Amino acid sequence: MTAHVLILCTHNSARSVLSEGMLNHLAAKVGLDVKAHSAGSAPSGRINPFAIEALKGAGIDTSAYRSKSWDEFSADGAPPLSIVITVCDSAAAETCPVFFGGTGHQPVKVHWGYPDPSNAEGGDDGKRRAFELTRQAIGYRMLQLLALPLNTMNRAALQAALVEIGRS
Repeated sequence: MTAHVLILCTHNSARSVLSEGMLNHLAAKVGLDVKAHSAGSAPSGRINPFAIEALKGAGIDTSAYRSKSWDEFSADGAPPLSIVITVCDSAAAETCPVFFGGTGHQPVKVHWGYPDPSNAEGGDDGKRRAFELTRQAIGYRMLQLLALPLNTMNRAALQAALVEIGRS
């Protein structure tokens, strides 16, 4: 059964997109049935070009990526979510819509904060560097998530493991 993971950030233009790309890329590489999605509470309507550049540099196809609302994942026909991860502090503080998991239960929710690489100093070179470092940090956590036995862990164990990953 596919484990659907939704990654949220307010504008769905940088950190959540980097997370979606890295999790899908790494899951495919190791042959796991995990599907990442990203969304925002107030989507910007565009993906940050530095996020696209960082993902393309890692060999990830971004042609189907778009900035979208988290409302798409609480509507009829939305994928059954196992995990919801917020990656920016403002999205973590917002009241999320109700997301239902695959068994009719709420998905496990966790916050893994990252500084906004869009705010990096140093002009375009500084932003490129910040986006690449953020992509690498996200990739490290996503590898840890993929090492978990997602299909056999109970909700409490999964929550604890995801919180611990967020501390690393």
